[in-house]
Parts: sequence; structure tokens; C-alpha cells
Amino acid sequence: MRTVITYGTFDLLHVGHVNLLKRAKEMGDYLIVGLSTDDFNILKHKQSFYSYQDRKVILESVRYVDKVIPERTWEQKKDDILTYQVDAFVMGNDWKGKFDELCSFCEVVYLPRTDGISSTIIKDNLRGDT
Repeated sequence: MRTVITYGTFDLLHVGHVNLLKRAKEMGDYLIVGLSTDDFNILKHKQSFYSYQDRKVILESVRYVDKVIPERTWEQKKDDILTYQVDAFVMGNDWKGKFDELCSFCEVVYLPRTDGISSTIIKDNLRGDT
């Protein structure tokens, strides 16, 4: 069995998120999503509309996702890879190069983002900033 992992906040779930999850799942048999906790988002200076618990329920309902785990720190990725015997670590290409140090533990893949959509774009549109 090939295990894939990805991480994110996944607030205001949109087609770009779904595309990332689908492509990540196509790379293996089992997809784990490390979901940023509310406390970790505060450390990252991010504010989510939905709570961690609500985002977790939403992600668990996506057919591509097999398991959701809490992401509490930047540093936990190596431990998660070892704990869950991960074969591939997947992130959007806006993170390209940021996690290359994980290559000694598993394959690291940066997938292209879906053009024209992001949580920031949605939030800006709702505020009328665009």
C-alpha cells in the first residue's frame, strides 16, 4: 500500500482544495491530511472561518481523504512521515522548495495549484476587496 500525506488549513473548502486532494489520492492508496489546528493557525498568523473541528468533519466527508490528523507545528512533518510510513509528501507548488529536506524520508511532490481560486480570493471577494 502506498501512503500519501498533505497538509493545510483547508478553510472555505473549494475546487482548488478538491483538485489537490484528488491528485494526491491518485498518487497512492491511502491519503492522510494534516489539518492545521486553530492554535497552529494563530502561530501562522492565519484566521479560519471554520473551527478545526468543523474543518475536520468537512475533510472527512471528502471521498479522497482516508485520515485526518492534527497539524500542530511546522516540525512534526518528519515524525508524521515516519509514524505513518508515508511514501509521498504532497503540497501545492506555492510551497515549492520549502520541504525538500523531507526527500531523505519519502518522495516530495509539489502539485500545480488550480488557477483563479484560493481561500484568499474567496475572502477578498466576500469583503468586496476585488
